Amino acid sequence: MTAQIPREIPGLPPVPASPLLPPSAAPARAVPAPWHRPWAAAYRLLTALLAAAGVALAVLRSTPAHALSYFGVQAGAILALTMLLSASRAWRSRRDPHSWLCGAALLYALVSALTYHLLLAGTPFSMTASTTPPERWHTQWITLQLLYTVAPAAALLDWLCLTPAPRLHLPQATTWLLYPLAYLAFTLARGTPYLYSFLNPAAHGYRHTLANALLLGLATYALAAALVALDHARPTPISRRL
Repeated sequence: MTAQIPREIPGLPPVPASPLLPPSAAPARAVPAPWHRPWAAAYRLLTALLAAAGVALAVLRSTPAHALSYFGVQAGAILALTMLLSASRAWRSRRDPHSWLCGAALLYALVSALTYHLLLAGTPFSMTASTTPPERWHTQWITLQLLYTVAPAAALLDWLCLTPAPRLHLPQATTWLLYPLAYLAFTLARGTPYLYSFLNPAAHGYRHTLANALLLGLATYALAAALVALDHARPTPISRRL
């Protein structure tokens, strides 16, 4: 016969019970699982194609080095790549790209759109050597509309209607300004011909040009903060049908 194993061995400390996991601060429904969203993927792909078409037309109407020197063209390229990535992830049932990237792409597209419509529309600005405003429905006019109207508006609708909230945070707004600051340094170091009339030290002097740059920087940060505030105030419009 074998001796019965004692429940407790003298001289050994008792084995502590397994600790219970702390309760989660957020309910399970607050972290929804990814799902297949074909309509969101199709819309984002269309937005990417519109932005890419504007960039391609700008390059074809000029030279790649000259066209890609414009902030609006660079913003269009960033938007096209971001929306293409978002479309791929929505189609493959994966979460959207990081909010920092999506917020930056949206901000740059909106900044370029507002700058064009408030400061450049109706002027000879055409991203070519032309000194007259582009005629309606001509290639250069279509290029400007794609880059500064259609693609930014489509990106804004995607953010409002297809993107869960809240995802943006105020500290991100500060880092989003690094790219516009780098572009300002680039365009001033590039020299003539200056691409934007309000950033032309040869015509206005460096003091006036830097004052314009400061106003644009403050307006950009205000717009970024407004996007963050709206992101936290708006409801989540996303649904499994999308």
